[in-house]
Amino acid sequence: MTAQRWFGNCASLGAFMVPGLALWLPSGYSHGALLLLLAALASAPTWWRRPAPRAAWWLMAAFLCMAGLWMLDVGTAWGMGSMERPVKYLLALPCMFYLMTFRPRAAWLWTGIAVGAMGGGLVGLYQTGVLGLPRANGYTNAIQYGNLSLLLAVMSGLVLVVQWRRWVLLQRVLLAVAVALGVVGSVLSQSRGGWLALVLVLPVCAWLLVRTTGQRRIYWGLGALVFAAVALSQVPAVERRLDEARQELQIYQERGDGSSSVGQRLVHWRLAWEMGRDRPLIGWGRAGYIEEKERRVAAGQAHPSVLEYGHAHNEVLDLFAKRGLLGVLLLMVFYGVPLAIFWPTDARIRDGSGKVDNESLSLCLVGVLLPLSYIGFGLTQVFLAHNSGNMFYLFMCPLVLAALHERRARMGCPRPV
Repeated sequence: MTAQRWFGNCASLGAFMVPGLALWLPSGYSHGALLLLLAALASAPTWWRRPAPRAAWWLMAAFLCMAGLWMLDVGTAWGMGSMERPVKYLLALPCMFYLMTFRPRAAWLWTGIAVGAMGGGLVGLYQTGVLGLPRANGYTNAIQYGNLSLLLAVMSGLVLVVQWRRWVLLQRVLLAVAVALGVVGSVLSQSRGGWLALVLVLPVCAWLLVRTTGQRRIYWGLGALVFAAVALSQVPAVERRLDEARQELQIYQERGDGSSSVGQRLVHWRLAWEMGRDRPLIGWGRAGYIEEKERRVAAGQAHPSVLEYGHAHNEVLDLFAKRGLLGVLLLMVFYGVPLAIFWPTDARIRDGSGKVDNESLSLCLVGVLLPLSYIGFGLTQVFLAHNSGNMFYLFMCPLVLAALHERRARMGCPRPV
């Protein structure tokens, strides 16, 4: 086997492993990332000399911006552990340029997404049904686990719907099972923030499908999903969590109680907003955020429950308090660049005859889904405060981009712009 083919196989295997093992194993997303990093280092003399597409440079710039932002947290107060997050962002860069040279096949990515969604449901069923846990949490926390399980389920659903005619009956059944099990994993985690993110994600995906394919019946499918969501809300575990949220919101409004899950988020959001307004340009910094919280609690200006967590339970407000408008701007770049480079333009999804290529469209929609879902998850959780949130995004974005370029090159189309 030639080196070119061997490195290409490693890229495809990594495309399977990153989403495929994400919820099956402890730090499952890291196994594929490690394989890609080792392959990138071994093949550096090859990809180093090859020009990368413009989209890869834009993605690199977005990753570097966030790495620089996290570098501001490095200091004696946090020790060497403060380097962990920015180092991961920097290590993703050689993997990106490796993938743009040795591009993975999309089929490996589709298989990994489906297997990962199945893992979300099966691990959740084992933890709640066999181990007797009250909430499925996989090998991370319940919120991260449930949200990633739901994200993989939606990705599987997009792949199933967009490429429906391509799949044989068995493949359709397996993808449908992946969707169902991914949703099961989310339900068993009882993570309400993921369900809220669907309100943002599903209408946008449906609109993009109608816009690119012209098939308005997709709106009927969206309506069916809304009906299914309403029916799902009657499941005892889901209904109980929704009732709890309503009760906690009411108690907070009446008494200002910040000890509940909803109440704690509300007091965190209020405090983060106030702290951000006090230092709107550069924020308080990570250490300063915690010190100022302690001071305000001691002075009776904030509820004591805010001391339990080091973040504000909202991605934007957390960065606004810690890094001011600069941090919020860099976060928008981090999400906005993938949205721009994956947006399904004609140059990215149509073949030489002007006909929509469903695999290219699937890759664009999965790419758009990544930042959109993270924006939705970030409404009630600081997703990037966790290793799972960072690693999945850092490696899925380059994998989807490389697979899209591989598909376009195999079709004889110009590079996507």
